[in-house]
Amino acid sequence: MKRIVTLVLVRPDGTVLGQAEPFEADVPWWQEVSGFGSGLQVLRLLGADRPAPPGGHVTYLAEVTGAFPGKINPVSPYEVGPHPRRAPYAEVGGPTASISWATGIVPGTTAHQQRTWNLSAIWRLDDKDGHPVAWLKQVPRFFGHEAYALRMVAEVAPQLVPRLIADGEDGRVLLAHAPGEDRYGAGPEVCARIAEAFHPIQAHFAAHPAPLAGIPDARLTVEPFARVAEPHYASIPGLRRLIDDLPARFAAIAACGLPDTLVHGDLHPGNARTDDEGRLTIMDWGDCTYGNPVFDILRLTDGRTGGFAPHDETLAAWADRWKQTVPGCDPVRAAELMRPVAPLRSALVYAAFLDHIEPTEWPYHAADVPERLAAAVAETVP
Repeated sequence: MKRIVTLVLVRPDGTVLGQAEPFEADVPWWQEVSGFGSGLQVLRLLGADRPAPPGGHVTYLAEVTGAFPGKINPVSPYEVGPHPRRAPYAEVGGPTASISWATGIVPGTTAHQQRTWNLSAIWRLDDKDGHPVAWLKQVPRFFGHEAYALRMVAEVAPQLVPRLIADGEDGRVLLAHAPGEDRYGAGPEVCARIAEAFHPIQAHFAAHPAPLAGIPDARLTVEPFARVAEPHYASIPGLRRLIDDLPARFAAIAACGLPDTLVHGDLHPGNARTDDEGRLTIMDWGDCTYGNPVFDILRLTDGRTGGFAPHDETLAAWADRWKQTVPGCDPVRAAELMRPVAPLRSALVYAAFLDHIEPTEWPYHAADVPERLAAAVAETVP
């Protein structure tokens, strides 16, 4: 699936120069912006010819920080004025300020933009020989707890998270390079290893939850789910009944005896790195919450990132670990009861994104809300 890119170019003083000639990007995913060319920083999405990613003809605003080698059309139909929900890294001058901050802490490095969208901006910092040294990540306000979460987990299992070099204003974090590769599409063995490595962390915070006050509270209450679902009752048959039954379902889940604890929130193989020496690093802690650990095992085994869905063996091993940690609990029953709640929770997360981002970037998530609500109904257990 092709992605054709048009860049609307703007100077550091905010003057719009016009549009560059369209080109085909290497990958279809809208947030991936590496290789767009030297001398510019992509700021944000301006529009697309389809309602959701991937692929299509996509237009971005890009700040020209050097000489632009291509042809520029001086006519631009896009409004690039301010917006109150815009992330600092999506403003003119935002990337330059963040790169200056990061290279001041890790001198002698060069920043290469990798990704930017409404959930984060990421740059790889290379040394003079082109080897990765660190990663600059900048997140919007609603993910501002990520640095706190990294420190919190590092106190228990420093080997499992990327080393936090520094954090700064406007959601900036500077992370040491984690060796290895991202494991998108990984099979059952990697998923099982992630689950096994993460269990001691969850067991620790289940017994010592006080630090979890510093991250979002996602313990089960009906009201947030009902609020997000209500506009879709007429279009998704069975959704109202699912929401009406949540009090009884939540009571049954509580009776299973699993404690609330640290939840990564997006625990899939693509958010893990492994290397040839056996090191495992779990990345991307912006979605972490205080909640039910079932959310993570269901995300890890749902197969939505192109990998396998190792439901039986990985879930069985996960359940056995919790039975040893909390004698008398019923993890298997909890997981079955939570199957429709997990996509409901995803819909709630996507709806929160839409509430906090500017309209031009809604296409990243708008289709996800009804899709996840419909998935929840499909997962309903009588």
